[in-house]
Amino acid sequence: MFYKKDSDGYKPLLDGIQRKTLVYGEKTLLAEFHLAQGHQLPRHTHPYEQTGYLVAGRLRFTVGEEVFDALPGDSWCIASGVAHGAEILADSIAVEVFAPVREDYLP
Repeated sequence: MFYKKDSDGYKPLLDGIQRKTLVYGEKTLLAEFHLAQGHQLPRHTHPYEQTGYLVAGRLRFTVGEEVFDALPGDSWCIASGVAHGAEILADSIAVEVFAPVREDYLP
């Protein structure tokens, strides 16, 4: 599967957070997130391992009891089942891989 950059196809996930699935395979899914400053990704858990990269902006993650301030070029990996959330400190773009595939993110 290949993907050509396109500005269409973003779906609201939460207030101030939009998601677009870029590509997916049998075992992984790649998504891009646009996150608006001043919004929050509430703490939550899920059965997916989540590996990400901050393209632009600034985020403050809480993963378990650990706090991580992410700047462009920083990356993370959140194990499945671990509570996590984020404060969006500046308009941001993040790219994340989920394994196994998140069926709720399939187009």
